[in-house]
Formats: sequence, structure tokens, C-alpha cells
Amino acid sequence: MLVCAAFGQEVREAVWAGQFYDRDAGQLAARIDQFFRSVPPRPEIRGEIKALIVPHASYVYSGQTAAYAYSLVKGKPYDTVVIIGPSHRFGFKGCSIYPKGGFRTPLGTAAVDEALAAELMKRSGFKFVPEAHEEEHSVEVQVPFVQTVLPGAKIVPVVMGHPETRTVKALASALDSACAGKKVLVVASTDMSHFLAKDKANAADAKTIELIKALKADEIEGKMEAGENILCGGSPVAAAILYAGKHGPARAEVLKYADSAEAGGDVSRVVGYVSAALVAGGETVAPSFELTGSEKKELLALARSAVETYVRENRVIESPATNPEFATNKGAFVTLKERGRLRGCIGYIEPVAPLDVTIIQAAIYAAVRDARFEPVSAAELNGLEYEISVLTPLEEVAFPSLILVGKHGLVIERNGRKGLLLPQVPVENGWDREEFLAQACLKAGLPPDAWKKGAKIYSFEAIVFKE
Repeated sequence: MLVCAAFGQEVREAVWAGQFYDRDAGQLAARIDQFFRSVPPRPEIRGEIKALIVPHASYVYSGQTAAYAYSLVKGKPYDTVVIIGPSHRFGFKGCSIYPKGGFRTPLGTAAVDEALAAELMKRSGFKFVPEAHEEEHSVEVQVPFVQTVLPGAKIVPVVMGHPETRTVKALASALDSACAGKKVLVVASTDMSHFLAKDKANAADAKTIELIKALKADEIEGKMEAGENILCGGSPVAAAILYAGKHGPARAEVLKYADSAEAGGDVSRVVGYVSAALVAGGETVAPSFELTGSEKKELLALARSAVETYVRENRVIESPATNPEFATNKGAFVTLKERGRLRGCIGYIEPVAPLDVTIIQAAIYAAVRDARFEPVSAAELNGLEYEISVLTPLEEVAFPSLILVGKHGLVIERNGRKGLLLPQVPVENGWDREEFLAQACLKAGLPPDAWKKGAKIYSFEAIVFKE
């Protein structure tokens, strides 16, 4: 009866207060304030924050993760927040846009931006489906955060039905046209994988976060339509990504990852949570670096020529390459093997020289300066196998659970000691993530658990190719 009365008054009463979040206004305000106090300082994000990705579980489990995102927009000049969540309890196609009135929480009533809601409905063709909002928590749990960080802002609640690409694209296009010239923030409400064992959940979520970072809206939506267990709000996330990138390059800043086990939940049935910001402008997005098959062959031939010339003639060759791609400064490693066994591996983590020069130097050093082995002799040259790894720049890792074995290489550093392992190493040795981290610590001359105790962790990716 309360719900029906609320809809009659055009104000939706709080349905989940006392379950997903505190019913008492003072306790709720204090809890949210503590979440924000626990968010560590970070450099200001350059560019315009177009959208946030936040979780929607009980505050006990996901409130702290959500605070990482909401802290970025506290006091910012947004007039309206469009909150997009998935439908958990009512099946329908398309979207339901709440048209007028407001959402009441213990902190008061957040008014609906009726003009923007009407414009979104007009441009998208979506209508108001009352049943979609009656018991939906994915939108409701965001409202107290919005009331806290943007107390004067209005809201437009949107609930998305069955995952469909055309729905995602229609909503993103409607947001783009309806919000043009307005101070609007979009919030995509989603949890990540559901009810997997912790290690499997973390691995699955790491792959999904890579899709978010790469702004792969189509791939995310494709997985949702296929019923894959990656996100419950994948369609809101995909729509937000498309909206953020409508007018030029955008990027995703991942702010926090956690799971329900970290708040005392069952490690055998974990739900993952992520917060991120979708940002337009403020940073030049570097084009991805790729190598063709012929370019890889050329670099491998260059490495072999460098080693053979140095071992036979004690001379460093000049690079004959004219390819402009090779003039770009890149970090790279050259690995030498003999009958499948390691014979030397040396390289440069940082991009200190053009790629072709780096390959020549790394190849020679791998052959004659790897302290673990005797220098390569002329008699061994014909039996050497060459492998090259061209590295992306290092990125500090805030959440070790997001490291993907086979995708990421590692650098562990503490007190001047540094250890590096290439992405292919854990695959070749059959290590899982924790063993990979432990071995990187040992490579640095540190205890195997140093990654848990203050050592800095950096990851990188690599283009790996061999003869």
C-alpha cells in the first residue's frame, strides 16, 4: 500500500532503507561520511567526468567502493544526475524513464528533472513502466550518495530491461542529444560477477575491467546478451561508455575494485564491485602500438644479426631499418633459448631508445652479459632461438586481484630492489596470480609476500613474438 500511494503522489518512497542502507537519517549520513573519509587522496582527474560506474549492493559490501567514484564529483557543478540501473525484478524490453515527482530517502526527497526526463523519453521513444521502478534497488541505493555529494541536483531515474544492443544505442544517443549544453552527470549502476569462488570471480572481473578500460561497449553488451556472468548492469555500463565517447576520445579511470568476501562474505560465493569514471578530454589518448608479421620478422632478424656479429667480430651493428615504427622509443626484452632452455634474457623496462636500437643492445647483452650464464660462444650461434617482448609503459597496480596471468607482466619494487617477470613466464611455469606475484618478489630479492607488505607493484603488457 505504501508503494502504491507513493506512485499516486508521484514520489517514490524508499523501499530498501533499513536493508541495503540505513533507515535512520543520522546513521545514514554518518556512514556515507565515513566512506568518504576512507577514500585516500588522489591526483585530480583532468578532463570532464561524463559518467560514473558504481556498484549497487548493500552499503556494507559495496558502499566504500561506490564512495571512490562519488568523491570525484563532490560539489561539482552538475545540475542533474541521470541514474541508470538494470531491472532485477520485472522483465521488460527497452528502458523505463521515471517522468516526474521524486525519490524519497531518509535524507529527503531528490526531485526528478521533469524537463530532461521528458526530453529523454521523446528522443529515445522509451516510456515510463511503473513496475520497473517499484521494487528496483539499483537506482534507489545511488540516491543517498547523490544527495550527499550534489545536494542541489535533480535526478532522472532510468531502469533498463532485457539486454539489447539497440536499447543501449538508443539510450546513449538520446542522452547525447538531450543533455547537450546541460550540466549532467550519468551514473551507471552495476555489480560485477555473481556467486563465483573468490579466485574465479577476481579473474573474471579483471577481464571485464579490461573491457571497461578499453571502452569496449559492444563487447560488453554482446556478453550481456549471451548471458555471461560478468556484470548485472552491463547495459547501463555500455550505454554510459557510448555516451561518454560521443564527441571525441574518452577514457575510463578505474578507481576501486573489491568483492563481498572483503567485507566478511562467503569466499565461495563472491560478488565483485568496481567504481570508475568515464572522462572526456584532458588527456591525449595515445594510439595503440602494433607490429605486422613482416615487422616482427625484421626485428627478430635484427636481433640475430646483432648477436652473431658481436660474438664473431666483437662489433655492434648499426640498424639498417628505415621503418618509422622502429624509431619510436620502446621498452623491450630479448630472450635467447637453446633447445628450449633459457640461455639469456635482458632488456629495458623504460622506453629509453628507439625500438631497433633497444633490440640490438638487449640482444647483445642477453648473449654476453646475463650474469646467470656464460657468454654465448660462436659454436652456439646456429642453435639459438630468439624471442622478443615489446613492452607497454609501466602502470602502478592498485588492486593485485586485477592482474591477469598471460596478459600482464610484473615489476615489484621496494627499497631500491626491483624484479621483473615477462607476461609469458607464469604461463610457461603454470603459476597462478599469487605465485606470479611471489616469484616477482623473489626475483627482486624480496620475501615472497612483499607484494602484500608495501612493495610497489607495476604491470605492463607486451607484444611477444619468436622465430
